[in-house]
Amino acid sequence: MGGVTAVLGIGAAVLLLSVIAVRLSTRLGLPSLLLYLGIGVLLGEAVLGIQFEDADLTRSLGTAALVLILTEGGLTTRWSAVKPSLGLGIALSTVSVAVSIGVTGLALHHLLGLDWRTALLWGAVLSSTDAAAVFSVLRGVGVGKRLIGPLELESGINDAPVYIAVVLLASPDPITWTAPLLMAYELVAGAAVGIALGWLGGFALRRAALPSTGLYPLATVAVCLLAYTAGDLAHASGFLAVYTAALVLGNARLPHRADTLSFAEGLGWLAQIGLFVLLGLYASPGRLLEALVPALVAGAVLVLLARPLSVAVAALPFKVPWREQVFISWSGLRGAVPIVFALIPLIQQVPGARQLVDAVFVLVIVLTVVQGTSLPWLARWLKLVRSGEAQEVEVDSSVLDELGAELLQVRIQRGSKLHGVYLSELRLPPGASVSLVVRADQGFTPQPTTRLQEHDQMLVVCTDTARTATEHRIRAVDRAGRFARWKGDAGLP
Repeated sequence: MGGVTAVLGIGAAVLLLSVIAVRLSTRLGLPSLLLYLGIGVLLGEAVLGIQFEDADLTRSLGTAALVLILTEGGLTTRWSAVKPSLGLGIALSTVSVAVSIGVTGLALHHLLGLDWRTALLWGAVLSSTDAAAVFSVLRGVGVGKRLIGPLELESGINDAPVYIAVVLLASPDPITWTAPLLMAYELVAGAAVGIALGWLGGFALRRAALPSTGLYPLATVAVCLLAYTAGDLAHASGFLAVYTAALVLGNARLPHRADTLSFAEGLGWLAQIGLFVLLGLYASPGRLLEALVPALVAGAVLVLLARPLSVAVAALPFKVPWREQVFISWSGLRGAVPIVFALIPLIQQVPGARQLVDAVFVLVIVLTVVQGTSLPWLARWLKLVRSGEAQEVEVDSSVLDELGAELLQVRIQRGSKLHGVYLSELRLPPGASVSLVVRADQGFTPQPTTRLQEHDQMLVVCTDTARTATEHRIRAVDRAGRFARWKGDAGLP
């Protein structure tokens, strides 16, 4: 019992410390993953002396954590926000990955003297961006959905092709002409499995009469985990299956949807904390110094050559402005995913795999510090976010399942053209009405003659069928004022 008590006590202390670290990282402008990694290193062999060197267990637990992170990412992604960026997001997840592997492998073959297969393996491991790392930084940058959409899709999808590439390159078997066909099958079949199970799961949950509200979030997450298993058993991409299943479920009319999303978000945070602390615990600080030079060389190739070129090739059909391409290139943060994937060749005893793991660990820390802290400055320099301009109105929603209705919480930002608009001029669609306005911390029931002001908060009640039209109308007036329809602004993303 003493050992169990100690493990539970240490686990609870680490979890609380990690939760507090989220607020600290926000103030410092750094991704919280660095603090989680630091906690793991502090617990490890160099400081407190906990010995943990099981690469197989680390990879297994890391894969489980990645599945939960992808589940949370898919469930909390709104299809309306990423749909306009679907083509670019898929291109970044496939074409960009292939170009990045080729360019990085070619450069490292010549610069580090690696054989071709090992050099391409380095390129594959380093080509995957990390959802947890990307969005812990992007939340505070203030760029629009046009940029966040493709980055979100990329970080959710590109784990699948990268994993397949790493497994192929780490295998001792020769790579034949059938490898691209196998990769295409795994991706297509994985997406199909995820979409099918997501649709069937949503259909079943809407008709289930479970005895407790808390069972619906558990059942939803279980469907996503089942999608990963089914994809793996079908020799398809389990990572893509779990993400697409979660994306379908997250945009379906689920019972107690708000509770499900809150549960998934908490589960995602727990997976991130556990994963990064585990990786920090596994790391050996003594070996990291030896990997510093190859890590910096690989990082320079990746950031200055491979990533910009791969983004340019992927974005070519979509005519993305050069400023946005620069921002997307610099936003390709690396996190836990490359470290977990680097353990695959180590477990298979590929020559030089230990150096790869150590170099990736160093690279993740360096790139997170350099890119993560400079992203807000870069966005301002590229004029993607301009200080003093109006920010887009913030709309958050909660679902009233039993009534078939939703609550929209609207914050009127400084510079919004909602300022000065009378409530009667808002002209919300049928099925929507403003039930409450909060001004200077005082709430009141508005009248048609109520005039909206900056910093007001509105509570809008609408039927779920009118939700999209209501949000579009509010955003249109936010951008173009009371005459938004005359000016042709429909409020679309």
